[in-house]
Amino acid sequence: MPDQPHLSAQITAGARVTLHFSLALANGSLVDSNYDGKPATFVVGDGNLLPGFEAALEGRQAGDKISVLLPPEEAFGAHNEDNVQRFPRQRFAGLLANITDPVQPGTVVAFTDVGGNEIPGVLTDIGDSEVGIDFNHPLAGREILFKADIMAVIPAGTQAVRIQN
Repeated sequence: MPDQPHLSAQITAGARVTLHFSLALANGSLVDSNYDGKPATFVVGDGNLLPGFEAALEGRQAGDKISVLLPPEEAFGAHNEDNVQRFPRQRFAGLLANITDPVQPGTVVAFTDVGGNEIPGVLTDIGDSEVGIDFNHPLAGREILFKADIMAVIPAGTQAVRIQN
């Protein structure tokens, strides 16, 4: 029987990793999880997982389980006050006038940048002449409890072939 080096391979840059994971706030409130579904597969360094989460997995191998509380800087970043901006209230007059789906603090508002990309912002307050919009990630400034069960690790440079019936 040929060796199967990927069974004991450690997670390093370029490795293909399959895992179940969950993200929760420090108080235990669940943010995201795939434990009830299919495991996720990604390549370390491909941008699908934030660097802080990848760092927590580094050196681990298939069969390992981790649970780590990441500080904001290693998760979704620190809250940046420069990303909270004020806009004239009249710019949102149509949105604020909608009585069937009222807008209130906490509502996510979509903006389009000059390149045509959509940028979400969270309405923080509605004043008499201005509204506040927070363009930070909604989880910025929060500690995140990252749990993962590592199912498989295929080392970088290993050729994978998918066989379908």
